[in-house]
Amino acid sequence: MRIKQTLRFFSIALLIVLFTSLTIGCQPADSDDRQNEIRIGYQKFGILSILKARGTLEKRLKSRGIKVKWIQFPAGPQLLEALNVGSIDIGETGNTPPIFAQAANAPLVYFAAGTPRPEAEAIIVPKDSPIRGIRDLKGKKVALNKGSNVHYLLVRALEKAGLTYSDIQPVYLAPADARAAFAEKNVDAWVIWDPYYADAETSLQTRTLTDAHGYTSNRSYYLAAKNYAAQHGDVIGIIVDELKNSADSFNRNPDQTARLLAKQIGMDLKPVNLAIQRAEYGIEPINQSIIDDQQQIANTFLRIGLIPKSIQVRDVVWREQKS
Repeated sequence: MRIKQTLRFFSIALLIVLFTSLTIGCQPADSDDRQNEIRIGYQKFGILSILKARGTLEKRLKSRGIKVKWIQFPAGPQLLEALNVGSIDIGETGNTPPIFAQAANAPLVYFAAGTPRPEAEAIIVPKDSPIRGIRDLKGKKVALNKGSNVHYLLVRALEKAGLTYSDIQPVYLAPADARAAFAEKNVDAWVIWDPYYADAETSLQTRTLTDAHGYTSNRSYYLAAKNYAAQHGDVIGIIVDELKNSADSFNRNPDQTARLLAKQIGMDLKPVNLAIQRAEYGIEPINQSIIDDQQQIANTFLRIGLIPKSIQVRDVVWREQKS
């Protein structure tokens, strides 16, 4: 018991360090010499990637004298670390990273949500693995990106199978490192999201234990630095509008979107096409149901000691100020 308490203490301490240690000496996102630029953090897959590839946001903001700077991140936790220290103004992550970030006092606000995509993340094992179900993960090494959307999928799947998080050996790796460990069978399972999930399916011998159906909605969330949203509500509105347009284009032209995105992110067309074909995309306002979903994640992580304090998701939802 003492060992578990010690490990929990260090886990919480590491979480706090990740989101606070780099803040010293960082330049605020809204300094006077940055009013004509917006910095957007994006990942390899998602509506922001499509928006970048389409170039329509740049056209909308050019008339306002605002330039768009795009910065790619391997996963949501790293993206929100950058938002916390003032390196970006806007970003997109899965459902879990904002929970960790809010618990570490990152100055963020939610301003939009994606539609549910439970089929776009999964727990996978090698095709010849003796692991046949979630209960068989007991005592096994499971790779995941700590604090990413799949973290909650893993916790929920384990609990529904009658296991606890301490029943497995989590191995915290970014997607590229996790893929290598999985391919070499240095881990027993991998919890991963698209397009990395689709890439594993098409290029490795894998078997899916479960996707997120029945466990979590797996929404994307669009977040802004709190100060940026407070001062640039009109720009946030334009971004939401362009996100909706990009989602509509995504769904109407899946083949074209796959080619466009594969070229942009440097991934083969086959996995990108698979990832695009298995889910529809959309943008929704943050409503009470969405807040409740996020609050459930926060409550679960507090209960098992993954975040250091209780948080209220409703406290960091952006409300557009009407003139």
